[in-house]
Amino acid sequence: MKTIKYELHDGIATVTFDEPGSPVNTMCAQWYEDMHALAAQVLHDKDAIRGIVLTSAKTTFFAGADLKATMRIRPSDAGRIFEEIERIKHDFRTLETLGKPVVSLLGGTALGGGWEVALIGHHRIAIDDRKIQFGLPEVTLGLLPGASGVTKMTRHLGLMGAQPYLVEGKTFTPAQAHEMGLVHALVQPGEGAQAEMRAQALAWIAANPNAQHPWEAKDYKVPGGLPSSPKVAGMLSVAPAMLAKQTRGNYPAPEAILACMVEGLQVDMPTALRIESRHLAQLMTGVNARSMINTFFFNMNAIKSGQSRPTLAARFKPTKVGLLGAGMMGAGIAYVQASKGITSVLKDVSQEKADAGKAYSAKISQGLVDKGRMTAAAQEKLLGLIHPTAALPDLQDCDLIIEAVFENRELKARVTQEAEPLLKAGGFFASNTSTLPISGLAKASTAPDKFVGIHFFSPVDKMKLVEIIRGQATDDETVARAFDYVQAIGKIPIVVNDSRGFFTSRVFGTFVMEGAAMLGEGIPAAAIENAGMQCGMPVGPLAVLDETALTLSVHVMDQTIADFAAEGKTYVPTPGEALVAQMVRQHQRLGRAGGGGFYDYPAEKGAKKHLWPQLKALYEKPDVAWTIADLKDRLLYRQAVETARCLSENVLTSVHDANIGSIFGIGFPAWTGGAMQFIYGMGVDAFAARCAELSSQYGPGFLVTDAVKAAIRKFEPVY
Repeated sequence: MKTIKYELHDGIATVTFDEPGSPVNTMCAQWYEDMHALAAQVLHDKDAIRGIVLTSAKTTFFAGADLKATMRIRPSDAGRIFEEIERIKHDFRTLETLGKPVVSLLGGTALGGGWEVALIGHHRIAIDDRKIQFGLPEVTLGLLPGASGVTKMTRHLGLMGAQPYLVEGKTFTPAQAHEMGLVHALVQPGEGAQAEMRAQALAWIAANPNAQHPWEAKDYKVPGGLPSSPKVAGMLSVAPAMLAKQTRGNYPAPEAILACMVEGLQVDMPTALRIESRHLAQLMTGVNARSMINTFFFNMNAIKSGQSRPTLAARFKPTKVGLLGAGMMGAGIAYVQASKGITSVLKDVSQEKADAGKAYSAKISQGLVDKGRMTAAAQEKLLGLIHPTAALPDLQDCDLIIEAVFENRELKARVTQEAEPLLKAGGFFASNTSTLPISGLAKASTAPDKFVGIHFFSPVDKMKLVEIIRGQATDDETVARAFDYVQAIGKIPIVVNDSRGFFTSRVFGTFVMEGAAMLGEGIPAAAIENAGMQCGMPVGPLAVLDETALTLSVHVMDQTIADFAAEGKTYVPTPGEALVAQMVRQHQRLGRAGGGGFYDYPAEKGAKKHLWPQLKALYEKPDVAWTIADLKDRLLYRQAVETARCLSENVLTSVHDANIGSIFGIGFPAWTGGAMQFIYGMGVDAFAARCAELSSQYGPGFLVTDAVKAAIRKFEPVY
């Protein structure tokens, strides 16, 4: 055995997981072979064994599956995968039904397959450290815990008790595991923790020679009752509908998990495990799991490890950051910075406006205090780091100054020139613009190489993504420092090159304007909105336009027309832009903040928004043919094509920035794995063929040129 060390001494078989050359233990191909050999070994030594101790030589207990291997699986591998899953479960069962007590010593994190390994033990002892995480988050990668995790957790906690940890993938600490009975004893962290765990394990083995799992006992009853019990049956009658409402049928894993939970409790243990294996084999050979694993594991780790960060600069730690503009954006940034211990100077044109910006942080933090998620002392410390002011000199010696004023080029130039001289020596300046090219804004700077775009998304305290935009003159050191700043405030940074709308705003614009174009074609507004929701977008395109303000879209269009004119060119608005301009200028529908746009917003308490009734008379055409499938495809494919164009034009330079940016920045459906993975998941040729169909019917926005197709192929990931 190469990944497992086995020692039998004085009747105690110690099994130590220790994958060579790896910082963590994984369910790699060699480990599967070693587990089979281990099962054979304990059967051979059965008469000499009094107990078995499972432990780890790593700082974590066990990390779970080898996801690179999972990425190489194809639909034709389903039979082989099923047999492999069944074999590892047979090996697990050999250890836990040997008739000998088994104890798991959890000195570190055990997630996914790692927690399933921990569940082999009849008794589990863990170090009581809040940094240690246990659980089964497979659902977040489009999988289910198929190495007995679903079956065992359901039998430990019952259908309703296990649901958050299986269907939602919620993780938990050792202390929480102890409360739930999933961990039986806790040991305080420290130098002697491992020895203490082992001593407790040996004592427990001696006291429980006939240990077994609860469900092996004749008097075992499922906590909360079987699916046939009235209380559980009542819940199960609505659970599938509630789940479908959340997933909209786009995520097979939660549905498969629920099926395993319910079906597994109605049969014996071996049959329940077999049901689980079949569902896992089906998920592992499907497109959805590969797409989600690619993005939420590999792409996310690429960003966290700094693959988009220039390597030339030393790590930057911001201590004092200035913010120009105390509106919703500036106030939100100040809150996030202060929550990470960064002094934040919040400047506006008046002290009153600056104070209102700080009040935003007071409101959010008070909500956390009221819920018991923040102490009053922590709130006081946070608010003490935010300094509202109308005085320009208060920005003196900031490491970084970010302007978050209105999208007006002249205004941004003025505040840049006022504040930039106050930067600390070696400091840099950033614009939070969402659409204006950074290279143009940098012309107002005396140091364009130290000028960068840092594009936050609203609301800042909730949105995880931040888009870093490199201008034509921005140097590597400034990009690297911006990257470090974004990570320092707990956000996810992506790096893009300068262009109109950058990446996220440009692609987001195609989504909302395609929706507006559909309305202009005569398609019912309700069908458009439902198509957006059904394909997995957070809300429909017309609702999004209302939230971001129709007037903002018109302002961006007008600015683009003016910029083109200044270059001697003519910009022709798209059909969607023309319709939005008509809504604003002819019908005085400005968006939610302006009293109403595509929707009406009743003032009565509890009243829900509804589509503006006049849309039907103004735009709907009963004789227009449409299908919901076409509407969904138009909304998704249009965004994917634009993302591929960004890659082709060097606005994007990596697939991981494209996928993570599209999901966390503009709400591209997570089930796809992101805008580029959406293409790779269906195959480049199939994608291009469908785009050709859409282009012939709905215009050049869907056209995939040879250059774009070549870029898609160039960046296709290989595992």
